Amino acid sequence: MKDRAISENHLYKKVYAKGQKVFCKHTVVYVLTDYHAARLARENPLKKKINRIGLAVSTKIGGAVVRSRIRRILRAAYRQIETENDVKKGYLIVLVAKHSAADAKSQDIYADLLYALSKMGLLPEADER
Repeated sequence: MKDRAISENHLYKKVYAKGQKVFCKHTVVYVLTDYHAARLARENPLKKKINRIGLAVSTKIGGAVVRSRIRRILRAAYRQIETENDVKKGYLIVLVAKHSAADAKSQDIYADLLYALSKMGLLPEADER
């Protein structure tokens, strides 16, 4: 199923204000419980909860090509983590790129997201896998 993107500005503000955050070398990850997850699950043809993902890449990081590359890498890293692990569903997740993300490799950003999601408890423990 295709990931649902956060498109409303008020959701970004809510996640920034009330959500948990983890700072990594190349990214900052914000997570907040999605209170509309049950409603979205009913509307979903598969009747499953999903995580809604938002990406934030500032114009201070670089030009359009650099920002688009970072967004692509962030999306791909999250998608890979979601397919390899059993990520808990029903959350609003905002991935914010830092300045160092412009020079980072995709493996570095993948490692950052893996660390942040496991620290927040969205990934199963290593013993349970």
